Amino acid sequence: MTEQPPEPPEPFEHVDEDWRTALAIVPHPDDMEYGGAAAVARWTAQGKRVVYVMVTSGEAGIDSMDPGECGPLREAEELASARVVGVDTVEFLGYPDGVVEYGLPLRRDIARVVRRHRPDIVITSNFRDTYGGRTLNQADHVAVGRATLDAVRDAGNRWVFRELLAEGHEPWNGVRQIWAAGSPGAKHAVDTTGSFELGVASLAEHKAYLAGLGAPGGGMADPREFLEGVGRGAGTRLGTRFAVAFEVFPLR
Repeated sequence: MTEQPPEPPEPFEHVDEDWRTALAIVPHPDDMEYGGAAAVARWTAQGKRVVYVMVTSGEAGIDSMDPGECGPLREAEELASARVVGVDTVEFLGYPDGVVEYGLPLRRDIARVVRRHRPDIVITSNFRDTYGGRTLNQADHVAVGRATLDAVRDAGNRWVFRELLAEGHEPWNGVRQIWAAGSPGAKHAVDTTGSFELGVASLAEHKAYLAGLGAPGGGMADPREFLEGVGRGAGTRLGTRFAVAFEVFPLR
């Protein structure tokens, strides 16, 4: 019996780009650069505003560097990286890297930043168990992504986290969609062909982190090689040269 060839993956749909402000909430410096920075460069060039919120400072990310030294360095690299793609506001929530827990404190802190920035779109990390196949996800990504899904809805309910009202943060029900970058459940994507080089340059600003991953020339330590591989795969399904894929969760 002849084996049937596998079915080709479904084509991606284009994400909705009829919005003005987005808030990206991810665990670590570099998470946006490995996922969505090229898309952010496209959007800021369109005049959209994008704000980054890092739940940790990535201080556990370089094995050869003490966290007390590593955290401030990685914050500085993220600020430089964000500037490359037109992001001028980057906030750090100060959670401990590598041991972020899903729970009420994290939901409350994310709900607070959603109420403060009042975005149309919220972007977060893939929170599924894997990146597809047997490539396991990292615990902070799972915790932050799931907390973001819940916190965006918390942000719109004045009776959840009432202390936020006392701080002066009125509810915000204006988030239209949450997008999880790099999810194996992605069915949407954005064309990043014109902004791909800015995405590479943004990731390259993480010099210390990339050096800590190993010698340049392969895998995640080589910005161009890694982003080309991911971008071409998504682009094929969108019908473009390069793309960034998202799992989209509509809220209204």
